[in-house]
Order: sequence, then structure tokens, then C-alpha cells
Amino acid sequence: MTPLVWPALAFGAALFAALMFRAALFAGFRRYAPGGDRAFVRALRLPSVLWCVVLGLAVAVEVADMPVRLTRQLSLVLEAAVILSVTITFAHVLSSLVAAAGERRALSGGVTGWAQTSVRLVVLVLGLLVLLSSLGIQITPILTALGVGGLAVALALQDTLQNLFAGMHLLADKPIRVGDYVKLADGVEGHVVDVGWRSTRLRMLQNTVIIVPNHKVAQSTITNYDLPESRMALLVRIGVAYGSDADHVERVLLEEANRAIGEVPGLLAEPKPLARLIPGFGESSLDFTLVCHVASFVDQFEVQHQLRKRVLRRFRDEGITIPFPSRIVYMGGPDMAPQTPRRSTDPG
Repeated sequence: MTPLVWPALAFGAALFAALMFRAALFAGFRRYAPGGDRAFVRALRLPSVLWCVVLGLAVAVEVADMPVRLTRQLSLVLEAAVILSVTITFAHVLSSLVAAAGERRALSGGVTGWAQTSVRLVVLVLGLLVLLSSLGIQITPILTALGVGGLAVALALQDTLQNLFAGMHLLADKPIRVGDYVKLADGVEGHVVDVGWRSTRLRMLQNTVIIVPNHKVAQSTITNYDLPESRMALLVRIGVAYGSDADHVERVLLEEANRAIGEVPGLLAEPKPLARLIPGFGESSLDFTLVCHVASFVDQFEVQHQLRKRVLRRFRDEGITIPFPSRIVYMGGPDMAPQTPRRSTDPG
């Protein structure tokens, strides 16, 4: 037992010193590290204990005066401990980095948790294979079995994996974000509630949620009304009779739009409202376009409602007419001169 006393003492002293240094280091990090680094420190809490144990074993092996065979076995144990500590360290660190990235990108908890589990599992499997190789175990048959099994799983879960990688593409490229109002090519639109590992959830204006598979979202043409910003231009088309003074109509439209600023929620003062004779000369009216800017996509409905009421009331006060669609019809055959035209008014 005497030859083991000094290695045991050396192991205990080295382990104690390493643990004291670890405690002081973590105390300093907790005091001075910002919030993002604290998660990284928490990820290193368990692996750092393994480092201390590995350090103690290394010192004990160096101090011990034992037979070559026993020294070789202890060295093998030390090598296995190093591999395990490095594997667990990488698993925890990468998991914490994935969690931090998920928080920065505002990813859902399910996606972040799944990504953390996947990263941790991959690192642990690789570390286990390295450990088996260091212990002299042939890993080629294991790799072959894993390859065949992975191919079978991939074929069985083809649709699931398609949605999974499409979700990863959406999260990486960020054509849509949680909270954005989007419209897909097939007409589905709504606020993005969640981008999961299998599907994307959109909350429509009717307060119903529609669930779309990720691969359909990734393959669709997407209109995002919140990119590059939520502010958007609102075009309100208004037709007036041909006998109206265009300058007078333009002035009335601008006055009503400017008066509504600050009174109608969502209507912005900048950029300033514009009134233009666009698209111009219609079949039975002069067509003006009142251009305003609203804070978000959903604000346009209330703004249009209020602006149209204000413009209609002002037109009545100013004597500006909004005409019905009308056509001039000539009665007569091809060899007859045109008779007096009769005006046909279509109130629809």
C-alpha cells in the first residue's frame, strides 16, 4: 500500500488546488461577465470538474513509481478521461452557443431545444467513437451499421426531414420572422406565430391559426409586409367627375389627409401625403390616387375607413361629384347616320 500513498496524496493535492482555482475563476466570471457570457460559464460548470479530476490523475501518474504494466493501464484510463472531458465540454459549449443564437434570432423554444439536443447528441456520438478507437476497439463495423441505419431512417422520414431542413433554411435565411405579416403565393396570409422544426404557424386577421409545412413555405413566393420595415405606403384611389377642377380636388385631398394625421391611429406624418392624377383619365371619371404612409400592414384598414369618410364628407361640402360609370350609346344601323346619343347610366 505504501507505493500508492504518494500518488494518492498528489492526486488529492492537485484536485484540491484545481477546484479552488475553478471556484475563484467562476466567482470572477459571475461578478464581471455580461449576461451572454454567463450562459457560457454555466455550460462549463460540469466539464470543469472533469478537468480537475483529469489534472489530478495526470499528477498522480507522474508521481507514482509503479510497474510498467500498471502505469500503462493508468495512462489508458487518463486518456479516456481526457477524451470524455473534452467531449462533454464541446457538447455543453456548443449547446449553449445554439441556445444563445436562438435567443438572438427569437427562435421558438421547440426549435432551439431540438437544435441543442441534436448538437449535443452528435458531439457525444463522435466522442464515443474516438474513445472506442483509443481503447483498441474497431469502429469500422459500427460506422457501417450507423450508415446503413441512418440511410433507412432517412428514407422512412423523408417528408419529416424535408420539412426539418426547410425550417432550418427559413431560420438561417430569415425571409420571415416571428411577428411579421406575410402573404404566401397561394393566398395564405397572416402574422407569423412560430417557425417550428416541421411547420410554420400563421395567425390570420380572423384570429385563426393556419399551419403550413415548412417545405411549402420555403418553396413559395413570400411577400413580407414587415421587411425591410413595418411602414408601408397606402394608395387610396378616388374618382371625381370630369367637370371637376383637378387643382381643387388635389388641394382638398391633401387637406383632409393632413388633418387626419394625429387623429387617425396608424397614419404617419412622414413621408408627407401626396395626391396625384394617377391612373388618370378613366371611362367616366378623373381618377386620383391619395398616397399616405401607415405604421404597419394592419393599420391600413382603419386609415382607409377614416380617410374615405372624411373625403366623402368634404366632397359633399365642396360640391365635388363622384360620378356613376356611364357610356354613350348610338342607336342606328350601319347605313344610317348617328342619331342623337342617349346616355346610359349604370349605377352598378
